[in-house]
Amino acid sequence: MVKCFPQELDQLFSALGEPVRRSVVRSLATGEKSLSALAEPFSMTMPAVMKHVAVLERSGLVRSEKRGRTRYCSLEPARLKEAQDWIAETVAFWTPKLESLARHLEASE
Repeated sequence: MVKCFPQELDQLFSALGEPVRRSVVRSLATGEKSLSALAEPFSMTMPAVMKHVAVLERSGLVRSEKRGRTRYCSLEPARLKEAQDWIAETVAFWTPKLESLARHLEASE
């Protein structure tokens, strides 16, 4: 069973619901990056990128640390595991029910 409170799970999926934030998470999957490196592929201002990173930090998906004048971000994979676990539980719950419904509908044709 997923050990995440519903509000935390909502925050997690909300953070992942935006394409720029998903791209940031995908980029961080290869390792730590500076904010400027994360901002590079997007045509947006640094403050806009920082807002996306802040959402990811509040959700627990990303951790950032300032070293000197540069802020570095890294992925928190345990939070992604919580999302993966919730999806797996949902699939395990619904798959047999949907298969049963499909069999019932095929039999009634």
